[in-house]
Amino acid sequence: MKAKPSLLLAAAASLVVAGLATVAPAPAVAASLTEVTGFGSNPGGMRMHVYAPDSRPADPGIVVAMHGCGGSGPGFYSGSEFASLADRHGFVVIYPSAQQEAGFGKCFDTWSDAAKRRGGGSDPVSIVSMVNYVQQRYGGDPNRVYATGSSSGGMMTNHMLALYPDVFKSGAAFMGVPFNCFANAADFPPGSSKCTGSGGANRTPQQWGDAVRQAYPGFTGTRPRVQLWHGTNDTLVPYALLQESIEQWTNVFGLSQTPTSTDTPQTNWNRRRYNDTTGTTLVEAYSVQGAGHSLPSGGMAAQAIAFFGLDRPGDPTSTTTTTSTTTTTSTTTTTQPPGTCRVATTVNAWNTGLTESITITNTGATAINGWSLAFTLPSGQTITSGWSATYSPNSGQVTARNVSYNASIPPNASIGIGFQATHSGNTAKPSSFTLNGMACTTA
Repeated sequence: MKAKPSLLLAAAASLVVAGLATVAPAPAVAASLTEVTGFGSNPGGMRMHVYAPDSRPADPGIVVAMHGCGGSGPGFYSGSEFASLADRHGFVVIYPSAQQEAGFGKCFDTWSDAAKRRGGGSDPVSIVSMVNYVQQRYGGDPNRVYATGSSSGGMMTNHMLALYPDVFKSGAAFMGVPFNCFANAADFPPGSSKCTGSGGANRTPQQWGDAVRQAYPGFTGTRPRVQLWHGTNDTLVPYALLQESIEQWTNVFGLSQTPTSTDTPQTNWNRRRYNDTTGTTLVEAYSVQGAGHSLPSGGMAAQAIAFFGLDRPGDPTSTTTTTSTTTTTSTTTTTQPPGTCRVATTVNAWNTGLTESITITNTGATAINGWSLAFTLPSGQTITSGWSATYSPNSGQVTARNVSYNASIPPNASIGIGFQATHSGNTAKPSSFTLNGMACTTA
């Protein structure tokens, strides 16, 4: 399953453009990307950029968002949704820039002996220094630190979760590989790597799990929850490596290799969840049908933020996701009295596309348990993807329905949902919002 040289060159060129993600640009706000120098121990010689939204709590969550080979922190900032999601939910984003040359331009070091040892040096130590800086400078919450990244950044996401399970509470790896997949620098370039070559990474779950356990011997704390994404048509970092990553993390958690549940939360997204005995999802894996080496896109970043729990006002430390052992669930819906909901909307439009952010507030005195929000989409707009809700149909009279983690809205609390859409010139906001059949006021 080795990638052909022509495919590698094409993929390498795409990496340089924008750190692998091409989505809607972040909305225009007063906050800006800021470079930080002198942030602490930096054996990787890395550059650091921070995005801190103007509206944020005193103790914001922290997301480390890492680019692909040939990219940069500023490139991943402008080419992914994480900054706009930070504006929406009030967390701080760290954008590291790798400086290690590894065949595809600058990549995160996941191959050297130093990088594979906790506190050993290289990029992992530099990244932890960045986290410590944000905790001190911005009051970042040490209990809400998360890692995510694309390709090389996805590889480093798994790497950081293995080396520093006491620092990171969860991670979302896009198109990554298991921890300790690369033997050395010579093994890194995907075209010739034993890790990404056909069959080269086919180890047992026990072997993969042992690699993580040996990264921090004696660790007895709570391991970070893991979300994994991979395109089925990825030829640069083969899709088969998703299964190897699943085997690694399910073994670390002592879970069955058989998923607790499977479903399709959006078209072409096939999701497998692996739960513990309490019903908490510890490993979640997405196979994106037909996608190549081009993630995240189309609301996937928002799904990662939701997995972290950073999209939940009023309960920011909760990261528990529960699912039924079957794909069929039953939800009891609370009927809303008139005038007990408020909806605020924001549109960010460009060319023929737009993103819509919707905040639903329960202004009543009792919790809403199970909800559906109906609205009218303006003429010429068609939803292509969404986050934190399911949407049907994709135009006209649309209904957004809750997903498992946001089914309940406490009194005076809010939740955020949204979608990406195409348009034919009409970029107006939706109208006529009703929650569980009752009209909502709009802000």
